[in-house]
Amino acid sequence: MPSTATAPSQPDAINRAAINRANSQHSTGPRTEAGKQRSALNALTHGLTCRTAVLPSEDPAAYQQRRSQFLEEYRPATPTETQLVHELADTAWRLNRIPLIEADLLSRAQSPAPSPQSPAPAVAALATLGLHGHRLSRQFHKTLEHLREIQLERRERERRELKDAAAIVQFHKHKGLPYDPAQDGFVFSKEVIQAFVQRTTHLNQATRVERFLFEEPANSPKPNGQPTN
Repeated sequence: MPSTATAPSQPDAINRAAINRANSQHSTGPRTEAGKQRSALNALTHGLTCRTAVLPSEDPAAYQQRRSQFLEEYRPATPTETQLVHELADTAWRLNRIPLIEADLLSRAQSPAPSPQSPAPAVAALATLGLHGHRLSRQFHKTLEHLREIQLERRERERRELKDAAAIVQFHKHKGLPYDPAQDGFVFSKEVIQAFVQRTTHLNQATRVERFLFEEPANSPKPNGQPTN
């Protein structure tokens, strides 16, 4: 059976349009001075929680330079480490933005002439910035701690593998046999392994010299003439 529903009449559509226009007049944004200040302060704090680290008003080249400095400092060797370094750079970039926003807030609160109600929005915005600052600071240190943990674990693992590779290379060298570290899954070149062997040899020699020169012999007499235990 065909539907009996009919399309709304033209006068009804006109009435709804008129009602929508009338309602829009009541939502044109803040009208009082205090409301306008709160709106401006909200705009100033934008960017501390968004996914994009760089705001349209900021210099992308300066941001890239800052990120490069973090990469140079921490030298990530894996995609996970690189991701963590990028998070550090982004968090630091947001943290460094907070003092600039605070200075702008104080400037706006004092210019041109603060009204009795004007400090309230600024105080609230400064408190919000403080919360963001603490959150970002905790996030920065947590990310840094995680990065250092996985880098330490990776370096310890690499050192163990390099020590194993050096031992096998030295064994084959002693036997006069050729050896390719790649055949046992080692990613180190022969030059890297040889440098490790040489460095380890020098450290062992230095340790023996240090013990001879600076450690007191066990049977040497004490100043009062009594031998040591």
